[in-house]
Amino acid sequence: MTAAGILSDLRIVEASAFVAAPLGGMTLAQMGAEVIRIDDIRGAPDIARWPVTADGTSLFWAGLNKGKRSVALDLRSDAGREIATALATAPGPGAGLLLTNLPPRGWLDGDALRAIRPDLIQLVVQGDRHGGSAVDYTINPRTGLPFLTGTGAAPVNHVLPAWDLVTGQMAALGLLAAERHRTRTGRGQQVTLALEDVALAVMGHLGFIAQAEAGGEREAAGNDLYGAFGRDFATSDGGRIMVVGLTGRQWSALLAATGLADDMAALSDRLDLDLTQEGNRYRARDAIADLIAPWFAMHTTDAAAAALERARAAYGRYRTVAEMVADDPACSLANPLFAMVDQPGIGPSLAPGLPLRFGGSGDLPPAPAPRPGADTAAVLADVLGMSDAAYGALAARGIVPRDG
Repeated sequence: MTAAGILSDLRIVEASAFVAAPLGGMTLAQMGAEVIRIDDIRGAPDIARWPVTADGTSLFWAGLNKGKRSVALDLRSDAGREIATALATAPGPGAGLLLTNLPPRGWLDGDALRAIRPDLIQLVVQGDRHGGSAVDYTINPRTGLPFLTGTGAAPVNHVLPAWDLVTGQMAALGLLAAERHRTRTGRGQQVTLALEDVALAVMGHLGFIAQAEAGGEREAAGNDLYGAFGRDFATSDGGRIMVVGLTGRQWSALLAATGLADDMAALSDRLDLDLTQEGNRYRARDAIADLIAPWFAMHTTDAAAAALERARAAYGRYRTVAEMVADDPACSLANPLFAMVDQPGIGPSLAPGLPLRFGGSGDLPPAPAPRPGADTAAVLADVLGMSDAAYGALAARGIVPRDG
């Protein structure tokens, strides 16, 4: 029996660009929801976004649209907008869910859509709470974090779009919460989620705001783990390993692996600091590192990693992305997270599914992203009951793709 996925009774219409909204839709698709992405027939906003293959095929598109169905319409035409509206407001208890980060006007106008389907749920991802434009790389500088990343000599933007990623997951959560509310009450609603607010909330949750209110400012700590001990060390063969002694267990394991328990006890006495306390380990981080560094310098990367593994210490070997893909068993078919998918325009590629594992319902393998517009005919037939003749007439007018 083929797994259907835990959300197989839901249908979400998505109109999106960038990272957060497409990620939210893909997360729902990977749990079995039918996610229909609608784009203009002239080209999806993300269809050429980097990274790309040598021939220009977007790996970005392939990565963030796995498992969705793609519909292309002439959204500048009345007919195209009417079809998009019909898909968004189609009947059914699991339908009437709309996810977008595009301006909620035209066919995306929430009031107009709810006039057709009063229980519609629309979640709009915004830049800021006023609807202004913002992306991860404009929000992050305002949080102060780039001054804490690196050594503090100059602001450094993190290459990972953290706020986009958190917002994408919250978008999926928000739609599911609103749908649960609708199931209980029969009422739909418009939900807004601002990238700026996500960043500010996280800064509050992690204590950055409270620390600043109290008159403190966290210093740039390079690769050190703030508030405990964590640092990277060079090995004898030019490798580099990050070790962490955050918890008592991790600290004890690090000392066991390196054989430095007695030296560290002497350091504790000399500094008059109880190094069983994580805050004190941060205060003494340079002195601690001076003791540990020679041990790494005398070991190859493999030998150091083996010793840390035996002691069950918390550590990570630095490697490039290419090295991870080539060498890490966790990033391979040995991990059930991954499967090989035949991605249109790219060919066979290693693709991750959903990290969640549901023990009592279907876990779905990863599915390829669609070719833009490839599902137009099938979706219009499935959802709107459109005949082949009606579709052909629309294709002749350029409203839908001929090969959809």
